[in-house]
Amino acid sequence: MESATDNPRLVPGGATDGGAVDPGGTTLARPADAPIRGGRALRELLRDYLALTKPRIIGLLLVTTVTTMFVADPSGPSLATILWTMLGGYLAAGGAGAINHYLDRDRDALMARTCARPLVAGRIEPAHGLAFGLSLAALATVELTIAVNALAAALAVAGLLGYVFVYTLWLKPLTPQNIVIGGAAGAVPPLVGWAAATGGLSADALYPFAIVFLWTPPHFWALALLVKDDYERIGIPMLPVARGEAATRRQILVYASALAAFTVIPYATGLFGGLYLGAALVLGAVFVGLAADLAVRPSRGAAVRLHLASLAYLALLFCAMAVDHLV
Repeated sequence: MESATDNPRLVPGGATDGGAVDPGGTTLARPADAPIRGGRALRELLRDYLALTKPRIIGLLLVTTVTTMFVADPSGPSLATILWTMLGGYLAAGGAGAINHYLDRDRDALMARTCARPLVAGRIEPAHGLAFGLSLAALATVELTIAVNALAAALAVAGLLGYVFVYTLWLKPLTPQNIVIGGAAGAVPPLVGWAAATGGLSADALYPFAIVFLWTPPHFWALALLVKDDYERIGIPMLPVARGEAATRRQILVYASALAAFTVIPYATGLFGGLYLGAALVLGAVFVGLAADLAVRPSRGAAVRLHLASLAYLALLFCAMAVDHLV
């Protein structure tokens, strides 16, 4: 049986109902599912714009932001402050992600992992993607300044500028240490959370910042091992390309071990208690164990396990920080 789209209904006369007109003057009625297709197209466009913000990455960043707010203020920030901070954090990080899509679109076109991104595939015009990213950045600045405080807004903007200019434009094509130095931009969200909760920063705020900073290289290098050929094809000197896979696996183990050791220091200083220490020791042992397994028995599966485990590691560790202070 033919559907309406296979055999459109013919309507004599002019195009008074919004249908198309065939060469003989007969109007082809609008297919019955045209509004549905239009709605689907709009949803797909919105989904593409959402993809520009890199929501999966932002989700983890927001976990580090909100949990740090409870570390900074154990009595609990107001719900309004938490929600406004989350919104501003999403807008700032999403703006950085969209601008990154624009700047990296030529490289992305040559990589299997990124060749279907909205700007590369032509589903969104590059200029529109850039305007979207800049608009999100401006909204984040205004919203955080008005609804939270100026320091939180300034830190969020600093993270955005660091990601776009220091990492993407400068370090990424220049040095295999790009993710080490540029990773500082990704470690800013805990500082935003601390400033949002207290209106200032203290020396203790550097601990969650440093944890994310040390976590970033092993997390990212595990992924880089999986897509090494893509980076090599476009000439980006990620560590597996510039130093080789064996050296990368060793560096992953070094950073994972340094991270696990560092996470004990906030307990030693009295910032956190026994609940946090137990979580840090268990999570650290698992993380280092997976890194050691990758170094000793290298395989794609081991790299995948470490990369995925690193996401859970950071989320659980920061949740342990918050719970430790709340109880």
